[in-house]
Amino acid sequence: MNEMISPDMAPPGPFRRLTRDSLSERAYQEVRTALMLSRLAPGEKLLLRPLAAQLGISATPVREALLRLVSEQALQMDERGTVIVPRIDRARFLEIRALRCTLEGQAGEAAAARATQADIAALAALHDRLVAAEKRRDFATALQTNEAFHFGLCRLAGMPVLLGLLEILWMQCGPLLSHLYAGGAENPPRHGHLEALEGLRRRDAARVRAAIIRDIEEGGRPLLDFLP
Repeated sequence: MNEMISPDMAPPGPFRRLTRDSLSERAYQEVRTALMLSRLAPGEKLLLRPLAAQLGISATPVREALLRLVSEQALQMDERGTVIVPRIDRARFLEIRALRCTLEGQAGEAAAARATQADIAALAALHDRLVAAEKRRDFATALQTNEAFHFGLCRLAGMPVLLGLLEILWMQCGPLLSHLYAGGAENPPRHGHLEALEGLRRRDAARVRAAIIRDIEEGGRPLLDFLP
């Protein structure tokens, strides 16, 4: 029998409690968001009952959500059936990075022709929030705001299929991105956001594409030190 776990049994964790219908989909969205925003670490185990307790739902929809993420290669299942956040190697990271450069670069080109002044101002505000978060050593907010900038730019392209592919890539590399701030506030990752913003203002598609590719490649270079 699949019983609801009492809220009193719920351990602390990075997930919000779920109380509405479509629990499997909502559990999927919660875990996916945690992966994309680097709230889960490479090698971390996602145990079914504790995770269900954190979300405030029964184990069945959580199991369905985890299996869906395993099928998307965002999570792995070991020989004992335990679901784990993957540890990606250098070759896989470089493949994901190359795909991100292609897709986000293409999205940046398309966004240059579509972005309004209000859109550009919103992206500029996100970049300012990112820099402010880095200065006060709020690295969780910095990671979240960096993700918001990249996806905010890509949404301006009006390419939903491309956006869906990028979400899968970010789920796979998100846990590793937490290492971007391993050097602390004294050595934050380099950003190409300002150059991309200037390209948007000038409607210079090639400039936006080049800036985003440089941001992905140079900003993520410190991650190579953590990969076998």
